[in-house]
Formats: sequence, C-alpha cells, structure tokens
Amino acid sequence: MRLIAAACTVIVSIFMAALDTSIANTALPTIAFDLNAPAADSVWVVNAYQLAVVVTLLPFASLGERFGYRHVYTWGLVLFTVSSLICALSWSLPTLTAARVLQGVGASGIMSVNTALIRFIYPSRAMGRGFGINALTVATSTAVGPSVAAGILSVASWQWLFAVNVPIGLIAVTLGMKVLPDTRRTQHPFDMISALLNALTFGFLIFAIGEGAHNASPVVTAVCVAISLASGTALVLRQLSLPAPLLPVDLYRRPMFALSSATAICSFIAQSLAFVALPFYFQTVLGLTAVQTGLLLTPWPVMTGLAAPCAGWLADRYPPAILGGCGLACMSLGLALIALLPDHPDTQSIVWRMMLCGAGFGFFQSPNLRAIMTSAPPERSGSASGIVATSRLVGQSIGAALVAVCFGLSMTYGPSLALGMGAAFAGGGSVVSFSRLLARPPAGGGRKINA
Repeated sequence: MRLIAAACTVIVSIFMAALDTSIANTALPTIAFDLNAPAADSVWVVNAYQLAVVVTLLPFASLGERFGYRHVYTWGLVLFTVSSLICALSWSLPTLTAARVLQGVGASGIMSVNTALIRFIYPSRAMGRGFGINALTVATSTAVGPSVAAGILSVASWQWLFAVNVPIGLIAVTLGMKVLPDTRRTQHPFDMISALLNALTFGFLIFAIGEGAHNASPVVTAVCVAISLASGTALVLRQLSLPAPLLPVDLYRRPMFALSSATAICSFIAQSLAFVALPFYFQTVLGLTAVQTGLLLTPWPVMTGLAAPCAGWLADRYPPAILGGCGLACMSLGLALIALLPDHPDTQSIVWRMMLCGAGFGFFQSPNLRAIMTSAPPERSGSASGIVATSRLVGQSIGAALVAVCFGLSMTYGPSLALGMGAAFAGGGSVVSFSRLLARPPAGGGRKINA
C-alpha cells in the first residue's frame, strides 16, 4: 500500500508540472486580452516557466543527492503549489510572469528527482514498470494539455488553469511527506559556481534557440550562443576535477549512459518536430478543421499510453537497446509515411500512421529511462534523473526551433519537411539505441546492467 501511495504521489506531481508546460500555450491569447498585454510580450508567460525549469534542473538534482530526493521533491511541490495560487491571483503581465518563474522553479524541483525517486520506490524486478508509468504520465500530460486548457476556459476564466493545482498540490504534499522514501545522502558539497555556469549555459542556449526560431536579430542570437558556449566550456572543465559534478561528466564516461542520453535527445527532437508540425500539416496542407485535427492527433497519445507500460514490463526482462531501437524505428517509419501521404488521404490512412508513431514512441521511452537510471550508481541517481529531464526539455526546444526553420523555407512544404526531419532524428536515435548492444560497463564501476 505504501508503494502504491508513493507512486501515486509522484504520478500526480509530475502530471501537474508537465501539464503546466503546455496549457499556458493554449491560454496565451485569452491571458493577453484579459491583462491588456501585447501578444508578443505575453509569450513570456511560457518562456519564463521554461527557462526557470531548464536552468535549475541539474542544481536541484545535485541538491537531491546532498539532502535527499524526498526533501527536494517536497519543497519543489510546495513552491509549485504556492506559486500556482500566486499565478491565479496575478493582476498584470509582470506579476504573472514573475509567478511563472517561481512556478517553473517549483516544477524543476519535482522533475529533477522524480525518476530518481521511482528507482527507490519500486523493487528492482519492477523498476521498468515504474519507468513505464512515468513515461506514460509525461506523454499523456503533454498531449492532453491543450484539451484540458480548452475545457477549463470553456467554463471558467484563465485563472482557474492555475488555481486547480492548489488543492491537488496540497494533497500531494501531505501524502508525499508520509510515504516518499528517505534515500541515503552523499557528503559532497553543493557547488554554487557550477550552478551559476549551468544557468548561463542552458539559459542562454534555450533563449538563443527561441530567438532564432522567431527570426530575432542574428546579432542577439549569436551573442546568446557565444555566451552559452563559453559558459558551457567553463562548466565542463570545472566538472572534470569534482568527485560528484553537477553536470555529470563522470556518468558520461559510461557508454550505456551516454548513448541512452543521446537517444533520448533524438527522440524528443523527433516528437517535438511532429507535435508542432502536425496541426499545421492537417489544417494548412490537408485543409482539415480544428476539430478534425484534434481527433486525428488523439491516436498518438492513446497508443503511447498503451505501449509505455507494456514496454516497461518488457524492459525488466529484455535488453533496452533492442526495445528502444525497435520503438524508434517504428516512430521513424510512421513519421516518414505521414510526410509521404498523398494530397487527399483518407482518415484511416492517417490514423494508422499516427498509431504507429505513438506506439513506437511509447515503446522506446520506458526501456530508455530504465537504461539511463540503472547505468548510474545508486548514489548518482539524482544526477541521472536531472539529465533525463534536461534531455527532454532541450530536445523539445530544438525540435520546435527546427519546425520554425522549415516553415521559414516554405509554408507549403514546411510541415512535410519537418515531419521528414523528425523521421530522420527518430531513425538516427534507433541506430544509437541498437549500438548500446556493444556497450560495456565501466571497469570496476557499478553493477552490470544488460544493454
């Protein structure tokens, strides 16, 4: 019963944090109109949250190893809940943006250690199942975000998008303090300089990607990229001399961890390319309505939800390299087939291709999560968990930026080009996944894990 309660706490919390990444996009026009804010400025309601998450993920993961994952998770959930209330009570765009920064920091506390907690909640024989449920939760929350936002806005004001988090968050905090495991803590000090360099590296990287995607000044984009590269170089050099680095370069010396992380980034680039391009493809190229588009997008998350737990169960028995490689190969094939659809395809032709993509993505996620987490020693679970979340956010940002590039080349063929590019990234990820069969655990380091 305690295991079920702890698992439910993690599921509810990560669902809220991931959901808030997408629901604000749907509500932006409503929020901008209500607060008398320019549409361009209202984008910061989304950007502030995303930037706050990405710059604090790895520091929170490091703090989780130092002070315990339960404490970081609980305080992140508390901050997320309180800041959700502040968002609901905001009276201007600046106050809402500031509240979204706090909410992003709270969400980062949740996301940074949630997979580490799963490693200690589930027994080793069922760990893949736990990661499968986690993958299902993240995929579902991302997919249903627009629908949830539309449903709430149809009966209430935009403030309720944030207010609904408060009672759910309070329940999750109360339950989490009682049932989440108290993990063993390390003695390494927290490195503030590394945390600052990490914030500069990922903050300016994500900002540069966003600015480049929206055709901002090339000078501004170039300066942001230069700052990110300089601070990133300094960050890596600093980590090489640390026993437990904030950016886990020690884990990247393990082939299984490095290859699994690279595969994750490829998968999320492909997913983001598809999720951003498909609505434009259905409506602009195929001339479908918004309702038809929503219905045609549904098979993807449904199949992901069905495949992820099944793949998690299989990951406890078979090599993640094979399961993940097959999953991404199916996703690549599905995206390629969608990009090659004729000018006037029938509904069935679209649906089964979307089902293939969703099943492939779901079949990949759970085994890959298991591979990443089990390739790191237990005392470094926090850093591995932070990399999982960072890979997802960086991949999604790159994918969205690539869609903008494709649309800039051609609005007519841009969606098909983006889908083809997504197929290429998924195919490349499949090759990387299969290459893990050749990986070997580091000499004398950690427990042997099947590829």
